[in-house]
Amino acid sequence: MLRVGLTGSLGSGKTTVAAILRERGLRVLEADAIARAMMEPGQEVFRGIVEHFGADVVRPDGSLDRPRLAALAFSEGRLHSLNQIVHPPVVAEQERLSREIFARDPAAIVVVESALIFEAEAWGTVPDWRKRFDRIILVTAPDDLKIQRFLARILPTSATAEERAAAERDARQRLAAQLPDSVKIPQADFIIDNSGPFEATRLQAERIAEELRARLGTQAGD
Repeated sequence: MLRVGLTGSLGSGKTTVAAILRERGLRVLEADAIARAMMEPGQEVFRGIVEHFGADVVRPDGSLDRPRLAALAFSEGRLHSLNQIVHPPVVAEQERLSREIFARDPAAIVVVESALIFEAEAWGTVPDWRKRFDRIILVTAPDDLKIQRFLARILPTSATAEERAAAERDARQRLAAQLPDSVKIPQADFIIDNSGPFEATRLQAERIAEELRARLGTQAGD
């Protein structure tokens, strides 16, 4: 079995890489999807957020007001508090799901897709998280390209200039809160340059998938 971390900053394209690895038979766990589920009403993480940030982050229908929560976290300097609430239980759930997969298939390669593997360790919200992975894959791209991709994903074609400017400010705040690629690259085992065409990214991801399988085979033979 192999535990692999797949990470990259906002707009880097790690979700695209995750899809390619999934096509190659690797088991992918998406940290964002797990976090969203745990932030639903009635969940422990939801209760922790509301207790800390107050009723203003709850919509009339009882769900979290995510834009309001993001504004408090990024614009008002409360990101660390949010991460302290969310990260530990999300990582614990990832590990539980990983154990289930390995119990069914000891030869599985489990990939945890998360933007904040290095950050969670550096910030102290999940100490030594990096050490829990056998390998780390980092997806990189120039920051301006990351911003363009993020805006293309979240903005409708009808967005006004003001809406676009506000979204870009938000994206730059989020990106600034993450460690730069120059800090992450020396700590990663594999680097995928996602600044070019999709096929170039696919080739890099497929090569890494094969290297991981070879590593798993070596482990089995030890």
